[in-house]
Parts: sequence; structure tokens; C-alpha cells
Amino acid sequence: MGTAERRGAPRAAGAQLTGHRDPEAADSDIPGGVAAPSGRESEGQGHAVGRRSRERQQYRPLWVEEPARRRRLPDPVRTAAVRAVLLIAVTLIQAMVAFLCTMAGSWLAFPMVISSVVSTIAATWGALDVWVTRQVWNQRNGVVSVPSSTARALRRERRRIRRQERAAERAQGRIRRRGGAGQLSHS
Repeated sequence: MGTAERRGAPRAAGAQLTGHRDPEAADSDIPGGVAAPSGRESEGQGHAVGRRSRERQQYRPLWVEEPARRRRLPDPVRTAAVRAVLLIAVTLIQAMVAFLCTMAGSWLAFPMVISSVVSTIAATWGALDVWVTRQVWNQRNGVVSVPSSTARALRRERRRIRRQERAAERAQGRIRRRGGAGQLSHS
């Protein structure tokens, strides 16, 4: 079975090959004008058909899609995490260069040690930034389910406002249906 057959490439009549062909089927029953081989070629093709059927039995997809076990991080949290990873990576590289310069007795050792200390402080800030960003996002978007959650109070407030708006719309609708010109009393 060829690559085009396996991938379901379109044929001349608009139909698609699915890749599920009988291994014992002769090549002459494939449309497209391919003639059946004769003599020694048919012996070689017999081996090829057997090899193709073994390949088809062992055929496995390259990967299997599996559902994610955990949800994707929110965008601000993911951004902070990427920033923290980059800061930590740079810090580790600077520390290694500072160590190697110190061992070699280079003049660059002192500036690298100073920059490694500063970079360590920045990397610590980056890691704390991830934690703070995650907590703020959870608090604002209602993931934390505790009575003091700000998000719960915001949702409650939004629901109250929506209820008031719907009640006002219903009252206006009733006044219009009664034919009133906007007056509430008949005086």
C-alpha cells in the first residue's frame, strides 16, 4: 500500500482511498490503468504483498491523542512562569560561569559573582511573582471557593444588577401593553 493510499489521497473520480485493501487483491483491480505484472515481476510482487500485509498488521500511529490531565494555566500565570524559568536559567548559567572564572583565576570572576547575586534576587522575585499572579487570578476569577472570595461577591453583585434590570424591563413592558403614555397612575 502506497503513501497516497494510506493518507487517503483523492483519486480521479473524487473518491478517496482509505488504506484498507485486501492484501490478497491483485494490483490489476486498482483503478488508474495499472496492469498486472507477469513472470518474475509477479513473484517479487507476491513477496511485496506479504510484506505489506505484515506492515499493515504492525502499523501503529506515531502518537495517540490523550486528554489533558490538568487544565491549561491562565495566560497571566503562564507568562509569569515563563519569565521565572528564563530568570532561573540565566542565574544558573551566571553562577556556573562565575565558578569557572573563579577556578581559573580570571579577572571576570568578581563581576560575575556580583551579577550572580543580583540575578539570584531577580530569580527569587520571578518565582514569587508566579505564586502571587496565580493567587490574584484565582481570587478574581472565582476558582477559590471560600466564603471570603472576592469573585463570589462580584458574581453576587452582578446577579443582583441583572435581576434589577430584568425587573425594570418587565415593568416597562407592562406599561406599554396597557397603553399608558408613561404615567403610572390614572389621575
